[in-house]
Amino acid sequence: MAEPCTPPLPRVALVTGAGRRLGRAIALTLAEAGWHVAVHYRASANEARETVAAARARGVEAEAFAADLADEAACRALVPAVVAHFGGLQAVVNSASRFEFDDGLTAGHDSLQQHWAPNTAAPVLLAQGLYAHWTARVAAAPDDATREALRARACVVNLLDQKLWNLNPDFFSYTLSKAALRTATEMLALALAPWVRVVGVAPGLTLTSATLQGEAFERLHRQAPLGRSSTPEDVADAVRFALDNRSLTGTHLLVDGGQHLWRFERDFSCLT
Repeated sequence: MAEPCTPPLPRVALVTGAGRRLGRAIALTLAEAGWHVAVHYRASANEARETVAAARARGVEAEAFAADLADEAACRALVPAVVAHFGGLQAVVNSASRFEFDDGLTAGHDSLQQHWAPNTAAPVLLAQGLYAHWTARVAAAPDDATREALRARACVVNLLDQKLWNLNPDFFSYTLSKAALRTATEMLALALAPWVRVVGVAPGLTLTSATLQGEAFERLHRQAPLGRSSTPEDVADAVRFALDNRSLTGTHLLVDGGQHLWRFERDFSCLT
């Protein structure tokens, strides 16, 4: 008797914050690897369209989706919108992040809540959405062999930060929101098993910013045991690896040239 035919997997990835910076690099690396890409954005519509065009130029399907991740209803509607467009979803990469300065002496309810919603709550809701979609696909599978083929195929990747392993008091609300996401990654890995995996990827100093660029950026980027921290390509490759490796869940990949092993008393942007 012929073995049951397993339906093709919907190699579609939703990448949040994919119009710009690290999210864009991740989206294009996945497109290069054959993933269809849902490009999420909040306000960067033009940049999102550019990412979509660049992904399509790599021979895959891509589409842009607008959503304010601080809005629960908009966040919950995102996965169903992606599934309706592509016909399926296999991965969510939570790259979008709020990153505004405060410290242990200035953090308050407003700054904590402004970081909490997009940085912690939204990734949890999107993971729930992927799980609901994937388990519905499992339930509709025609036989046990097909269901087994779907085990651990879906994956959530949460972008973290090496500073969680090397704490300093700067960007206090941001750091707390990412620390909560680190813990949520491990809790969700248990809650969503065995059908959906959850992995954290923690970059080091990767991109310039309004407060850190030029020679100061290059100098700090070199301050790592390997003599260089992460590039966008390094981080994107780690995300792709996490999506493809069915044995990874509830763990964190530090992609930082070892920066987390060296003590930094301040955030990089405050060391100039």
